[in-house]
Amino acid sequence: MPHPHTDSTAPAYPSLGLLIDGVWLDADGRATQEVVNPATGALLGHLPHANPADLERAVVAAERAFAQWRASSPMTRSAVLRRFADLVRANADAIARAITLDQGKPLAEALAEVRGSAEHADWHAEECRRIYGRIIPARNPRVSQSVLREPVGVCAAFTPWNFPFSQAVRKVCAALGAGCTMVLKGPEDTPSAVMAIGRLFEEAGLPAGCLNLVWGEPAAVSRTLIEHPAVRKVTFTGSVPVGKLLAGLAGQHMKRTTMELGGHAPVIVFEDADIDAAADALAAFKLRNAGQVCVSPTRFFVQKGAHDRFLERFAAKLAAARVGNGLEEGNVMGPLCHGRRVEAMEALVADARAQGAAIATGGHRLEGDGFFYAPTVIHGAVETIRAMREEPFGPLAIVTPFDSAEEVLGRANALPFGLAAYLFTRSADTAHAVSQGLRTGMVSINHFGLALAETPFGGVNDSGYGSEGGTETFDGYLTTKFITHLHAAP
Repeated sequence: MPHPHTDSTAPAYPSLGLLIDGVWLDADGRATQEVVNPATGALLGHLPHANPADLERAVVAAERAFAQWRASSPMTRSAVLRRFADLVRANADAIARAITLDQGKPLAEALAEVRGSAEHADWHAEECRRIYGRIIPARNPRVSQSVLREPVGVCAAFTPWNFPFSQAVRKVCAALGAGCTMVLKGPEDTPSAVMAIGRLFEEAGLPAGCLNLVWGEPAAVSRTLIEHPAVRKVTFTGSVPVGKLLAGLAGQHMKRTTMELGGHAPVIVFEDADIDAAADALAAFKLRNAGQVCVSPTRFFVQKGAHDRFLERFAAKLAAARVGNGLEEGNVMGPLCHGRRVEAMEALVADARAQGAAIATGGHRLEGDGFFYAPTVIHGAVETIRAMREEPFGPLAIVTPFDSAEEVLGRANALPFGLAAYLFTRSADTAHAVSQGLRTGMVSINHFGLALAETPFGGVNDSGYGSEGGTETFDGYLTTKFITHLHAAP
């Protein structure tokens, strides 16, 4: 890829900075890094990194703001979240365009991400008014017993580049709705979305210090924030290896954690399913965000009687997909976010070829500027290839046949991941038995129904713990306090 250049014809990209205690800070002598358009190589801007003093000020500001925010009325917090949701909708076009510029996904996908995030803000605005405690009947008539749910305190959040707006919104809205404050380190590759969140919350009336935005070298920033004694909660969305490191560090300091980590989602297609409809739907879903989705379908197990038909139609759909700049109408898949993802795809495909697997379509990077890789389907001798064990996180799918439900459950559950799984069948009995047998946090049957505001999102095993969304959304941001009171004798 050529050295980044500035594209004077590109739509305006927002200015970048830090937000600490209600003040926006630019580079001003700080280290910076280039933000690049992955579709063109054009330089979009320079992102300032927080220095140690900045990180300290951010945590101190969040701690000071927590004293007031935790005591605020749930109605006040709800109103701020509601105003934020309205502002997100009003500014959706500009936010989405900036996401396509720095992340690469097609503009329609970016718009869907932003508008869906407004729904999440609305959900948290409603549910934060319903954070209830309870009264427990006492054994002694002179004793009263109550349970309170209290905000945990200052939260450190680390959010990923693949869905830079929605992943950050979930954490910010849950923390603020619960009465917590936050220091958020967003993704340096795709910073515009998090910048927009900060600006819109400011416009919505969020008090200074409740949300602070910092950037920097991930290992140094995460260690500084997690080790800070004022930080009481750590929430992270990202890869399994990094999640394990952060969870281990947080564990040394007894910090609460929520970990939404990677997956390697199995898809199980039975012979009795509508094979053509399943192939078409799965092809479209696989292309979403160029496969850079933690719940992207990757391991396709298709019952033998339907395998060849499914493979032919699925591969043809991927081969026909228009790939290109996400701002150009008609493109259904954009670039990968950065060159490292292209290199990862090349390594996985080379390993598959070396072990005798076949490539039904794709298997190569696309020519021209940007980080483009062709949608790829691997089949044949796939049991020992790396792609069957390692999350591709790109436009790569593996298709392999199976015989029985018992067999495919064993293969689907063979990896330590446990985030999402997909099942296609017309049999209610099969759907029930297989969904019960899958060791994942989420199962979607005959459609793709995950990540709605009102439903919990999270995994098990190496895919993490804790849920975002649904009525579970505040659990990671609240502590439980039991109060028992012996009243004076009359």
